[in-house]
This record gives sequence, C-alpha cells and structure tokens, in this order.
Amino acid sequence: MVDRKRVSIYSEFILLQIDPFIAPERDVEKDRLLIIEDEASVAKQLKWSLGDVYDITIAGDAKAARKLLASGAFPVATLDLGLPPYPDSPREGLKLLEEWSAVAPHTRVIVITGNAEKENALAAAGMGAVDFCEKPVDVKLLEVVLSRTAAMQKLETENRRLARQSDQSGVLCGMLGVSPEMQKLFGRIRKVSASDYPVLISGESGTGKEMVAHAVHDLSPRAKKPFVVINCGAIPENLMESELFGHEKGAFTGAVERKNGKFEMADTGTVFLDEIGELPLAMQVKLLRCLQEGTVERVGGTVSLSLDVRVVAATNVDLKAAVKGGAFREDLYFRLNVVPMHLPRLKERTEDIMLLAQHFLGVESRALKAGRVSFSADAVAAMTAHDWPGNVRELQNRIRRAIAMLGSQWITAEDLGLDAGGVDDGGEVFCTLQEAREKAERKCIRQALLMTGNNISQAAKLLGTSRPTVHDLMKKHGISV
Repeated sequence: MVDRKRVSIYSEFILLQIDPFIAPERDVEKDRLLIIEDEASVAKQLKWSLGDVYDITIAGDAKAARKLLASGAFPVATLDLGLPPYPDSPREGLKLLEEWSAVAPHTRVIVITGNAEKENALAAAGMGAVDFCEKPVDVKLLEVVLSRTAAMQKLETENRRLARQSDQSGVLCGMLGVSPEMQKLFGRIRKVSASDYPVLISGESGTGKEMVAHAVHDLSPRAKKPFVVINCGAIPENLMESELFGHEKGAFTGAVERKNGKFEMADTGTVFLDEIGELPLAMQVKLLRCLQEGTVERVGGTVSLSLDVRVVAATNVDLKAAVKGGAFREDLYFRLNVVPMHLPRLKERTEDIMLLAQHFLGVESRALKAGRVSFSADAVAAMTAHDWPGNVRELQNRIRRAIAMLGSQWITAEDLGLDAGGVDDGGEVFCTLQEAREKAERKCIRQALLMTGNNISQAAKLLGTSRPTVHDLMKKHGISV
C-alpha cells in the first residue's frame, strides 16, 4: 500500500466528489529507486537504509526488473550483476544491461559489484552504467552516488522536455506538421495539457496517437512524473485486472509475491490506455469504478488505494458505434471522452507528407551511414499521390525499406514500392478555381522548400521563378522557414 499522510476521511470524500483525481495533500514526493538484487538480506538492508530518501521497489531477477523498467517510472536503478539463474556469474546482469537502452533508455543505472570484479564493472560502464559501488555496500557512499546520478537524470529529463516543447518549424514534442489540421491539433494539445481532464484520442492506426498522448503528458505539470502505457489489446483477458490494478501474494495460482499494477505505477503521473476499444466489458466496469472513485484495489486485496492519475485513452475504432452495438459501455465512454482529439489521416494533411518523408530520410540515412540520399522527382510525385492507408507508420516503413535496399543516392518511386503514375484526384472535394490555384501554389512552394532544405534561391530555380517572387508567395500563404 502506498504510504502517505491522509486528510480526514470526510475531507477526502468531499474532494473526490468534486473530481475523483484531485488528490488530498501529500508529503513531498520521494524519487523512485529500483533496486535489482536477488539476495533478500542485501535488498532489505538497502531498502531500510535508503527508504527515508527514496520510494524503493525491489526486483529479485531480470524478468521482474524488465517489467518494472519498461514502465518508465524509475529515474535511477541499482543493479547487482549476479542474478538468477546464475547468481555467481555476471551473465544475467550484463545481458540485462545490453537490453537496457531499449527497455528503459532514460533510467540511469548504478552497478553493484564485488571487490575482485573490476573487469565486470568496466564492462558494465561500456554498456551504459553511470557508476558502480563495491560489495559490501558502503551505504553512505551509495547515497552520494545516487544523489549525483538522480540530479544528472533530472537535468537530462528537463532538457528533453524543453526540446520536445519546441513548436518552431512545425514541431511539437517530436511531432511534425505544418498543415492547418496539425497546427490546429498542436494548439489543442497545448490548451488541454494544462488541465487534468481525461483525453480521448481517435484516429486510424499509424497516425501517431501515442505521440499525442506523450505530448499531453510532457506539456503538463505532470511532465516529470511517470507516463505508463497500457495496451488494452495486447493483454490476455485473464491477466487484465492484475496488470491494471496489481495483485496480492497468493491471490491466485502463480501469484508468489505482491505485484503493483500499472495504475499504481502511474501514481502522480499519466496512464495511457491504448486501444481502449479492445477492453473486455467486464474490465470496463472495473475501470469505470477506478475512474469514478479515484481508487484501485489489488486482486486478492481488501484495501482501496487512493491514486492521483490522469487518464489519456486512444482508439482506432468508432466508440460511438461500439456503444450502440453494446460492445462498449456508454457511461465509460462519457467518462473518457471529456476532451476529444482526432488525428487526421496522412492523406488529409498533404502538406506534411514531404516534411515527414524528408525527416525520416535524414534519420534513417544517418542511422545506416548511407551518406547523402535524396528523393527523385518521381518518388516525390508518387508519395504525394499515394493514399497512405497505413498513414505515417507506412511512410516511415517504406522509407526504411528503400534505404536498406539502396543501390544509389537517389530513392525512386520503385524503391518505395509506389506507382510512379499520375496523381489520382478521385474523391477531391469541389473548390473554386481561385481556391484551387492558391492550394496548388502553397503545395508547390512547400515541396520546393522541402526538397531544397529551405534554400529559397534553389527553390526559386525549381519553381522557375525569382527569389523575390518566392518571398512574396511565402508571405501570401503564411509559410516560414
């Protein structure tokens, strides 16, 4: 159970009636620390010695550690290299370190090692460990190392947050978009982030719903708190309640120890319920109760835990239709759909296609050290004409495949697996000639700037006009570089 001071039961009841996720006053939050240690006596000693400063969680093996690290809830962790099933060897610890950057890229790790294991400590440092302490652990020294590491991690987190917040040149929290649709969405994200209201994100698969959820969290006062992702479509139904709300030791066969649920891990932060439309009806009832009361109860438990969690959900199905069909509870839908956000299809934001394509091209070519790579004219035409049923994810994957099989410095329509034929305008909404001219002008200017890296002189040559004319057209259409 979360250990914290509470206000009177009556006061807490009144607060929950106003808003179930307004928390009573709490003690100053402790930094979370994950201790990965298989020796119970050592883990107990560290928890007892450091418990006044840190909110400590213990993982006794690599499997348990991976699950906890994947939650993103721990800024710092300590790691004993000798883990089951090979406690006398650094094998499991070093294997976990190899996976660390993929599982928990922002969690800093301090290795605990024996006096005669300097070579293991050096190997660990090469895999990303920021420091190490020798056994038997000098707790005072470990406190200094932890304090320094936590301060460094907070600074890095703040730098990442500030970088993600930049909205210059059509960028917001890692999302790219200069189209009117995306600029409107960016404005909506900024506004809603300041509140604690639930957000429901809708949109087709591959449009970037999880990135929007991250942005809502990163721009909110909860930015430095946990962001926990729950994929409702990937958890087996018989494990769903335990994953969301946790379980007590002995609650069912295989429950050999207490487990904190995802909601508990997200306390004071944000929980992202991805594919919420896949949630079974039985779990919808329990989730609704959690949202209404602001509490959870572990499977097999008898005590309700009061949590302070903001909920962001996402779906690629029509929840209104699901409600009418009886597959989704109407009361849960209204509880989640306080602030709706819809992500447009990539085809509906044509100004962004080449912006995203150039971004992915730069990222992937640098990763593969492919040198200077560009799109051919037929590739640009094909990408602009393509319907993109897989949206942004399809665009990224096609570019990855093209670069992996690249035979020259030019990516063609064929390399992308696209038809190099003419543009299909079927289904285009009717517009006046003046509107069509302005749309075509704006589109041509954006594409020319993207193809030339925002070099106005080169863009003017591509467009067959002068530099002053391009400047005038950019001003007319509100385009900046």
